[in-house]
Amino acid sequence: MKSKMEISFISIAIFFTLILFLAVGSLFIIPSFQGFVDSILSEEMIEAFKLTLYTAAISSALVMLVAIPTAYSLSRYSFPLKTFIKIIIDLPMAFPEIVLGLALLMLFGNNLLGGYLEKFGIKIVFTVTGIIVAQFFVAFPFAVRILYSTFNYIDTRYEFVSRSLGYSEFETFRSITLPLSKDGIFASGVVTVARCIGAFIAVLFLGGGTFMKTETLPLTLYLNLSFGDVNMAITAGIVLVIISFIAIAVLEKYGKEKTI
Repeated sequence: MKSKMEISFISIAIFFTLILFLAVGSLFIIPSFQGFVDSILSEEMIEAFKLTLYTAAISSALVMLVAIPTAYSLSRYSFPLKTFIKIIIDLPMAFPEIVLGLALLMLFGNNLLGGYLEKFGIKIVFTVTGIIVAQFFVAFPFAVRILYSTFNYIDTRYEFVSRSLGYSEFETFRSITLPLSKDGIFASGVVTVARCIGAFIAVLFLGGGTFMKTETLPLTLYLNLSFGDVNMAITAGIVLVIISFIAIAVLEKYGKEKTI
């Protein structure tokens, strides 16, 4: 027999989950089915979908390449300003994305780093490269946080044993640490992809949101809602929800299989 506390807590969980489900589900109440079909098959939607996947794939790969050594350094090594670096990396998770977008625009604008890069033919602002840069910095803190927790969870004695047997530090990292942390790396990768796909304000500021040039799916939703094209905006929202659902479902299924 369930206790009163158990019933109360489960009821709270079910009630607010139901509200969230209804909120997300209301997005699928489309004005017209034909409008949805026309929107999903439109050139704008197809181009936005392709650009979103293209930029998210590149930015996610870059995030993981940088996040793994960063998180490992923070987990295993002691060095000056370590605490300060951890705070700075975590900072974008605490403030609104619009602050990060503005900061990136200032950094890569003509007055600072952007002007220097343009001398070498590298243009960031209002380009596809800008989208990738924005997605990178949106997802990077989340990837580092997950990987940092993963490396902290791994018993360092395995690494000490490997080193005592004559393996180098890099061989130990490659053969012992990475295999033991593969679940955390997978989880970090899924979250990274989802964050890159869903990045909005930072992408708008740095990429510019130019129609069918630097227009990702979140920007398709925003721009068409601004123009009054409800069908296109809702369709973009539905596509984003489906992508997010698949990402979370894969993460949940993979995690469940590992615990069996």
